[in-house]
Amino acid sequence: MEHANAANIKMLHEYEVLCSRLEECSVSFLIEEENKQLNALSRDFLTEFPKALSSLDQNPNVAVIILASSGKHFCSGIDFQTLSDGLQETDCCRKVERLRRHIKFLQEAITAIECCHKSVIAAVHGACIAGAIDIITACDIRFYCSDAFFSVKEVDLAITADLGTLQRLPSIIGFGNAMELALTDRRFTGSEAKELGLVSKVFTLLLNKGWRKVSNLLLRGLPEIVVLPTKVEVRSTYTISFPDPTLWDFTGHVVVVVLFVLHALKDLDGCWFKAIGQKVLLF
Repeated sequence: MEHANAANIKMLHEYEVLCSRLEECSVSFLIEEENKQLNALSRDFLTEFPKALSSLDQNPNVAVIILASSGKHFCSGIDFQTLSDGLQETDCCRKVERLRRHIKFLQEAITAIECCHKSVIAAVHGACIAGAIDIITACDIRFYCSDAFFSVKEVDLAITADLGTLQRLPSIIGFGNAMELALTDRRFTGSEAKELGLVSKVFTLLLNKGWRKVSNLLLRGLPEIVVLPTKVEVRSTYTISFPDPTLWDFTGHVVVVVLFVLHALKDLDGCWFKAIGQKVLLF
């Protein structure tokens, strides 16, 4: 990632898998550092991420938060090891309960984006797959580079997109479009994503010159007391309202459905968990 003026960059906090940088004009980049799994969402990330967002949310010097990633891809989805956490229980009932708690932990990490009082922008490049869709649909604004591509991949892996995509995506791109993408798991380009309304603007160098344009659009001395009510009112037009009462009902419903299906299988090592054994996401 290139910067025009390194002197205007300030490191805010040190994290294991995240980098928090404050640029000029009160724009803060929250960057997932590249890993061997193509920026897959690890447990470390999902633990640090809401804490980092909360820290930026409470920082008076930060007006806009841009979520980005280093490396070739924005995010390849959730790390399978993260999905399998807590599934070593031998007792079926305990395993189901641990799974329920684990899914809620994952959901809360993503919903932290919606609960943020600052403007949150997703800066997408390369792959934006599965769990990455959960992240960007929770953001206020989504920008992309010309090389970006997307997929609601979960159905291909015999799992449910249970971190918020199925609840948020229909309100963004429409019921029919969301259903088609969720059931086919097909890959689609940034251009199609723009046509659908999933993303709004394209930048060739999103993390360099693009953020200056973003700051010019969003940073006009508006106090947080104006930004937050605006976000609340816009989100209130969604089927699912901000910050979360209905959303939590729906995501909780997904948890119940997933657990019911697994119980019906009588085997928690069935198809859902066999998918977890795969090592790489195939784009």
